[in-house]
Amino acid sequence: MMSEHDRLLVDNVHPSEWVNPEPARMYNLVVIGAGPAGLVTAAGAAGIGARVALVERHYMGGDCLNYGCVPSKAVIRAGRAAADVKEARQFGISVPEGVEIDFAAAMERMREVRARLSAHDSPARFQNELGVDVFLGEASFKKDGVVDVGGTELRYKKAVIATGARAFMPPVKGLAEAGFVTNETVFDLTERPGHLAVLGAGPIGCELAQAFRRLGSEVTILERGPQFLNREDPDAAEILHATFREEGLEVLLDAEATSVELTQGKKLIHLEVDGQPRTLSADEILVGAGRQPNVEGLNLEAVGVEYDRHGIKVSDRLQTTNKKIYAAGDVAMRFKFTHAADFAARIVIQNALFAGRKKLSALTIPWSTYTEPEIAHVGMYERDAEAAGFEVDTFVKEFKDVDRAVTDGEEVGFVKVHVKKGTDRILGATIVGLNAGDMISELTLAITAEVGLGKLASVIHPYPTRAEAIRQVGDLYNRTRLTPRVKRWFEWFLAWRRR
Repeated sequence: MMSEHDRLLVDNVHPSEWVNPEPARMYNLVVIGAGPAGLVTAAGAAGIGARVALVERHYMGGDCLNYGCVPSKAVIRAGRAAADVKEARQFGISVPEGVEIDFAAAMERMREVRARLSAHDSPARFQNELGVDVFLGEASFKKDGVVDVGGTELRYKKAVIATGARAFMPPVKGLAEAGFVTNETVFDLTERPGHLAVLGAGPIGCELAQAFRRLGSEVTILERGPQFLNREDPDAAEILHATFREEGLEVLLDAEATSVELTQGKKLIHLEVDGQPRTLSADEILVGAGRQPNVEGLNLEAVGVEYDRHGIKVSDRLQTTNKKIYAAGDVAMRFKFTHAADFAARIVIQNALFAGRKKLSALTIPWSTYTEPEIAHVGMYERDAEAAGFEVDTFVKEFKDVDRAVTDGEEVGFVKVHVKKGTDRILGATIVGLNAGDMISELTLAITAEVGLGKLASVIHPYPTRAEAIRQVGDLYNRTRLTPRVKRWFEWFLAWRRR
C-alpha cells in the first residue's frame, strides 16, 4: 500500500491524469529520458528559445530523485543521527542505554523529503513554467528524424538520448527466485532486515550498508575483488574499511556468490571466499554490483546509433554514430553522477543547437562517496598520473593534526594532493573525512582555474575549520622550495643584517 508521501511523489512525477500535448510540427530537440541529463537539456534548451519535447516512460527526476541521491542521503542522515547519539558519551553527554531506532519512521521521513522535492521535476512545471512539451510514454526511433511515443510522431532536427542506467543483475543461480532489492526497491522497505547481505563494495553498496548497520541491521558486504572501493585511493579505502570493522560491518573480499536458495524465510547465500566455500544466511539481499545502460526498446538500429554493454557510443562531444543524435548521462558516460550529467547536458545544448565544439574531456569532475567518513576525489590518482607519463610529488595532511578536527572528535582521514613533480601544478586530490564532499570543491576550482598548490597556501581560511588542511598542504609544498642551498643563503643574508 502506498503511503501519503509516495502518492504525492507519483502525482508529481508521473500524474495519472496527464494528457500529452499536441506535438509541434518540428522540434529543435527531442529529449528521451527525464533524469538529470534530460531535464537539464530540456530546460536549458527551452530557456534559450528552442522548441523542445521531453519524453519519459516512468518517473520524471530519474534515479537521482526517485532511487538515488535524494532517498539515499535521507537514509544516510538518519543513520548518522543514530551514530551521533551512540557516540555522545565521548563529549560528556549521557544517553540512555539501548537507543531506540524506529526504522519505519526513518524510511517515512525519507519518503516525505523525496515527495517534497519532486514538484521541481514535475511535468506540470516543465510544460507550464519552462515551455517544454512533456510526453509521458514509451519512446522509440521510428526513422531518422522521427521519434514515436505511443503512436504520436515527434519530428526533430536533433535528438538526445538520456535514458540512464539501472542496477546490474549478477548471474547468480537462484538469486531471482530468492528475491533481492536494488537501489530502485530498497527504499520501499518499511521493516528493518535483521541481516542484510550487500553484493558489491562500490559506492552504492557501501553507503547503504553503513546506513542500514547504523539503523540496526547486521550487515555483510561481499566484494568480488581484493580491494574495498576498488577504484579509490587504497589509503582512503582502508580507512573506511577500518571504520566499517569498528561499526560491526562484516566485509568479505575476494568473495563471490555462487548460488542463493530460500529456506524457511532465510536467504542462504553460497559463496567462495579466497577459494574457500562458505554459506551466509540473510534476511534480505541488496544488489549493488554496478550499473547497466537503458537502451532496450529505443530501436536504435533504425537510426544507426551504436551501443554495447557499457552504453551508447559517443564522441568526446557526446555525439552518437548518428550525427543528429546525442547522448548524455548514465546511458553513455563513464562518470555516472548527477553533477556529471548536469554539465554534460550543457555540452549537448551548445553542440547540438549551435554546432559547438565543447568536449566532455575538458570537464574537471569531482565525486564523493557519502559514507562516514566521506571519500571525495578529483582529477588523477597517482596510478593515473604515472600511466599518463607524469612523475608526481604527493603531499598529505592528516586530520589528526588539524585543530578543528581534534576539537570535533573527527580526526579520521586526510587531505592528499598530487602535483606534477618539480612544480605545484595539481594533478589530483583525495579527501577522506567529515564533509569531504564539500571540501573537494576548493581543489576542483584550483585544478579548473590552474591555481597551483603553492598559491593555495596564501588563501586565508577561517580558524578553526577543517578546510585549513588544504592550506596546510599548500604549506607543505612551499617548504620543499626551501632547499639547503636557499636556506644557507638566507642564513648568510640574515647574519649580514645582524652586523
